[in-house]
Amino acid sequence: MKNIRFHVNGKESNVQCPPAKTLLDVLREDLELIGSKECCGKGECGSCSVMIGDEVICSCLVLAGQIENETIITVEGVGLRENMDIVQEAFINEGATQCGYCTPGIIVAAKSFLNSIEHVPTTDEVKTALGGNLCRCTGYQKIIKAVQTAAKIQNPFYAVK
Repeated sequence: MKNIRFHVNGKESNVQCPPAKTLLDVLREDLELIGSKECCGKGECGSCSVMIGDEVICSCLVLAGQIENETIITVEGVGLRENMDIVQEAFINEGATQCGYCTPGIIVAAKSFLNSIEHVPTTDEVKTALGGNLCRCTGYQKIIKAVQTAAKIQNPFYAVK
């Protein structure tokens, strides 16, 4: 067991756990942040995507011993039902959710992507940005539209590329 200190969604966290426990399990079991989902457990689907710093990672592949002093943002840190982010609102308004299993990871990846650009992204740019996130239900068209809508809401003066 090791005491691991890090920040999650703007709050300092201290967790006593084995250093080989996955970040996903720390988030879900120790911190009760259950937005991130485990689907493949191999980093292939993106359901468990979170941000460490500015990088989107699969939390099922990161060990607790690797997050000492890191800053992590989960889907709960992007926004909650009573205080949703524009990305979350766009996903709802565009009907970009179905079963919802992949949605938290896609929202985290979309938020990170939109934070890194200053224009309304093209379809290909959105596909590339969300390439690590799989969805079995939507066909992606509504997800792409939601990301583009969020970009327009984020800054209505962005030019369409």
